[in-house]
Amino acid sequence: MDIRLLGQVDYLPTYEAMQAFTATRTPDTPNELWLCEHLPVFTQGLAGQASHLLTPGNIPVVQTNRGGQVTFHGPGQVMAYPLVNLQRAGYYVKEYVFKLEESVIRTLAHFGVTGHRVAGAPGIYVRLDDPFSHAALVGPASASDPFRGLGKISALGIKVSRHCTYHGAALNVAMDLQPFERINPCGYVGLKTVDLFTIGVQTTWEEAARVLAAELAARL
Repeated sequence: MDIRLLGQVDYLPTYEAMQAFTATRTPDTPNELWLCEHLPVFTQGLAGQASHLLTPGNIPVVQTNRGGQVTFHGPGQVMAYPLVNLQRAGYYVKEYVFKLEESVIRTLAHFGVTGHRVAGAPGIYVRLDDPFSHAALVGPASASDPFRGLGKISALGIKVSRHCTYHGAALNVAMDLQPFERINPCGYVGLKTVDLFTIGVQTTWEEAARVLAAELAARL
């Protein structure tokens, strides 16, 4: 897998470049992993409902063809875009998503943080009371508040075209989290969003990107 560090880039040209790469790749084109951070932007998925975009203000909104609802991207967030030929790799979309999530979980573990999956809600979450606890989530989630006691630290959204993936995963490192209050993150009212800094991890964007890239390359 070829790893490309793009630096801080606008979202829309990056999205268009992923589409172009996927449309023109051949069965032999090497897989790539793009790592970057974006200038502030809200992105809407294919099923995105306008009602989840509360007060965008001066932050642009981009309609995309990934799955999921609305989320925010900004400086201090690692964006990982794996461009993978699933047919050649020999696994299906469900396993691919699992590999993405597992890579984020292993990255968090590198920093001593325990990441959790929540059934039916793609992405990775941490305990707000003790992000470093290794205790598993047990028991059924509250029907009225399935994210009680949790904060979302990583969002996922993918697109598969011609058996090839683009879009990917976002890992919040040290960013301005206020824009998440202008939306219902990923379509969930009141879902709290956190980053590594707010839960007590001192690291850099570069280190988090390096660890995440290594975990993704090992699994994909």
